[in-house]
Amino acid sequence: MNQDGMLAQIREKPGFIAALDQSGGSTPGALRQYGIADSAYSGDAEMFRLMHEMRVRIISAPAFTGERIIGAILFEATMDGSAQGKPVPSFLWEARGVVPFLKVDKGLEPEANGVRLMKPIPGLDPLLDRAAKLGVFGTKMRSVIGHNASDGIAAVVRQQFEYAQQIDGHGLMPILEPEVSIDTPDKAGAEATLRSELLKGLDALPESRQVMVKLTIPDVVDFYQPLIEHPRVLRVVALSGGYTRSDACERLKLNHGMIASFSRALINDLKKSMSDDEFDAALAEAVDEIYRASVDKD
Repeated sequence: MNQDGMLAQIREKPGFIAALDQSGGSTPGALRQYGIADSAYSGDAEMFRLMHEMRVRIISAPAFTGERIIGAILFEATMDGSAQGKPVPSFLWEARGVVPFLKVDKGLEPEANGVRLMKPIPGLDPLLDRAAKLGVFGTKMRSVIGHNASDGIAAVVRQQFEYAQQIDGHGLMPILEPEVSIDTPDKAGAEATLRSELLKGLDALPESRQVMVKLTIPDVVDFYQPLIEHPRVLRVVALSGGYTRSDACERLKLNHGMIASFSRALINDLKKSMSDDEFDAALAEAVDEIYRASVDKD
């Protein structure tokens, strides 16, 4: 697939990135939100089949195109699945004009030093090889910061950059996601510590490399502008972090150069019981609101 075209789209095109990467731990909750009770399936295989059907319904909807959605982050099983007879990454790029990304982390360690590091990622190299062959453009990996703890935040950022180097070696664009929890007692302070550590890591990158960064919408407006303007950063995107879509969009509109990469805020109003017309209308409304918050800044 056209890697140069994908790069240009992610770098330049107005729009946002959809996060469709709920994994094993969060899948039951996502299915319940969609209207599928735990009792409706038995075992992981059935659970992931139902989740795949939901995701295919989303990415096949009229509003899910590159006109407003410039990229989509997938769970591994979704990447390996098909939509309308094509591998999902091919379907996204060739049929919808949406750049495919892959979530690669395997979840979080228990909290220590105020943060939750990523668990080890066994088999990462073969996964990255497979993703590249399927036409995936980049990856995403998530850590969580719960306190303004300098040693813990430094460890989170160090781990993110270490994996980013491995990912870059496979020709894929890494999205670093050191999420500051919206419940962090000193959220603004944690964001200041995080920004400082990220800038150190970015300054140490060779000129030939870039990363993307996915962050919680900051308490201080335009606080991440130094990251947005950094030559080693392709794009800075925002997670919704538990805010309602309305609240997340209002906060995002104030932050110039930052676009959305929402998950729950994008899909929470979608229900299995909806007719196709109802489903498509609800998704179109969410896409429009998130697009405007990403593009039309106050």
